[in-house]
Amino acid sequence: MTQRLLTHLRHVDLAVPDYEAQLDFYRGLWGLVPVAQDPGISFLAAEGSPEHYVVRLRRAEEKRLDLLSFGAATRADVDTLAERLLARSVPLISRPDTLQTPGGGYGFRFFDIDGRTVEVSTQVEARRHRKIEEKESIPVRLSHVVVNSPDIAATRAWYERHLDFALSDAIGSPHTGDVMNFMRISSQHHSLGIAAGPHTSVHHVSFEMRGLDEFMRGTGRLLRAGAHMTWGPGRHLAGDNTFSYFLDPHGNTLEYTTEMETLDEDTWHPHQYTFMDDDVSDQWGTANPMTEVIAKEQHNDVDRGVFVAPPV
Repeated sequence: MTQRLLTHLRHVDLAVPDYEAQLDFYRGLWGLVPVAQDPGISFLAAEGSPEHYVVRLRRAEEKRLDLLSFGAATRADVDTLAERLLARSVPLISRPDTLQTPGGGYGFRFFDIDGRTVEVSTQVEARRHRKIEEKESIPVRLSHVVVNSPDIAATRAWYERHLDFALSDAIGSPHTGDVMNFMRISSQHHSLGIAAGPHTSVHHVSFEMRGLDEFMRGTGRLLRAGAHMTWGPGRHLAGDNTFSYFLDPHGNTLEYTTEMETLDEDTWHPHQYTFMDDDVSDQWGTANPMTEVIAKEQHNDVDRGVFVAPPV
């Protein structure tokens, strides 16, 4: 098995025009907690996670993905990855150095093949967190992120070659080719998903709940509050995780999930699923059918941050 330099997904950073509405949604309804704020920027943590924050919100004129952040084990691993990317002509935004964001640490940023900003860091201060109790319908941690790519094969190959991601499973058909690749950097089935889309954008950001009861309670809490649920509740086949998808105030798709599959990486072989099989989308058969309207919502708006480094 490849000795990876990445360990896990740390946080997802979003920029939005209506910052106050977005902040109210994430901290009030979605269940995250602010840990640091400056004018026009907030850092939000999940109560059950040691990560200093899992979502950063920033006020901006245009909606965009600011960055995806992944962890590494040591400074040496961060330096090794930076040198590897430089040697392969991957455009770096910054060189490894002390980070100025809450929790500190040591890291650097670069562009992926589609122009997303990616950050890799280590030695970030762990946050004091707590056990999520029975019936608490708030996120334990950030689970995974799925991005849209206009060339799913090229994006998958880039993450495999440069960041040592491995394919866990794929969904597609003989007529369309792959429409979703589930990629891992640990025994968790996926930390990153790559979806075939018409443009570069965020497909969805997923948050882990304590268990099935808390997952359903969270789904119900958002429905009672009038949040727009696009798809769910159900249970996917790839990853075997549950899903309820909602839209935040700026049209980004968010997911409550639980019970993501853990793999034996030494023996695992990727499945090639077809979306023509209803069980692939939803094993339970409880979710509303996937439609073109839902798919379009998950395509999201064109990301205006492609190959433009965020100002913070």
